[in-house]
Amino acid sequence: MEKEFKGLCLNGFLMLFVCLLTLAVDIACLVGAISWSDQDVTLSAMAGILSGVLFIGWLIMLFGFVKLEPNEALVTLFFGKYQGTLRKTGFFYLNPFMSCKYVSLRARNLDATPIKVNDKTGNPIMIGQVIVWRLKDSYKALFDIDAETMAANATASGVTAVNRRMKAFENFVKVQSDAALRQIAGLYAYDETDTHTEGATLRSGTDEINEILEQKLNERLAMAGIEVVEARINYLAYAPEIAAVMLRRQQASAIISAREKIVEGAVSMVKMALEKLDEEKVVTLSEEKKAAMVSNLLVVLCADEPAQPIVNSGSEN
Repeated sequence: MEKEFKGLCLNGFLMLFVCLLTLAVDIACLVGAISWSDQDVTLSAMAGILSGVLFIGWLIMLFGFVKLEPNEALVTLFFGKYQGTLRKTGFFYLNPFMSCKYVSLRARNLDATPIKVNDKTGNPIMIGQVIVWRLKDSYKALFDIDAETMAANATASGVTAVNRRMKAFENFVKVQSDAALRQIAGLYAYDETDTHTEGATLRSGTDEINEILEQKLNERLAMAGIEVVEARINYLAYAPEIAAVMLRRQQASAIISAREKIVEGAVSMVKMALEKLDEEKVVTLSEEKKAAMVSNLLVVLCADEPAQPIVNSGSEN
C-alpha cells in the first residue's frame, strides 16, 4: 500500500544556495592549491585534496533536486526499498542516493474504439465506451503490475519516462475496460423488442448499466491502484451484418403500433357516429344496415389511401 514519504526532504532553494556555496569553496581551494604550489607543497596538496572532495560532493548533491507540480507524485526508492510517495507541490531536495519515479495523478480520458460483442439474446452489436480514470495508489500502480516493462516496450523518440509510464497504465486500463464491457454487454439485451427481455436493456437502462460498468471497472483496476471516476457507454448499434434486418423489424413494430392506434381511434369514431345518429333521430337503421355502415367506416378510417366514394344517383327505369 502507498505510504507518505517521511525521509529527508529539504527546501530546494536552500540546498541550491548550499550547492553554489560548495562550488565557490571548491573553486577557491583549487585556486589556492595552484597558487600555493610554489610556497607550501603540503598546504597546496591539502587544498587540492579538499578541492577534489568538494567537487565530488558537489556532483553528488546535484542529483538530489526534485520538482513536483500539482497532481503529480514522486515514488521514492532507496536501493530497491520503497520509502514512500511524495505528493507535496514545490521544489525540494531529497537524498541524492535515492531513486525516484514520477507519476501523474491527473484525470485522463479513454475513448475506446467500439467492439463487436453478442448481447444477452445472441445478437451481434457494436458497443463503445468512454472512461475517465486516474491513479489513486502509486505503490500498486508501479509494483503490483509490471508497469516498468510495459513502459520500456512503449519507447518512442521524444517521449519522457513519465509519459511512457502513463501510456503503459493507459494500455492496462484499455485491456481491462474491454473485458469489463464485454461482460456487461452479455448480461443485457439490446432493446426491449428482443425476445425474452426482462428489466433494463442496453438502450433503455443507460444509467443502471453505466453504474454497473463503473463498478466492474473499479473492481478490475483496483489491483493496479487505478480509480475510475466515470464510465459511460457512448456508442451502441447493431452489427452491420444484421443492422438492415433489425431496422426492418423496428419499422414493422412501429407500423403495428401505429395500426393499433388507428384501429382504436376508428372504433371509437364509429361508435360515436352510431350513437349520434340514434340520438339525433337522423335515420333509423336496421342491424344489417348498421353492420354495413360499420364495415364501410372502418375501411375508410383504417385505409392507407384516401377513400374514393361512389355516389348513387338513383336507379334507371
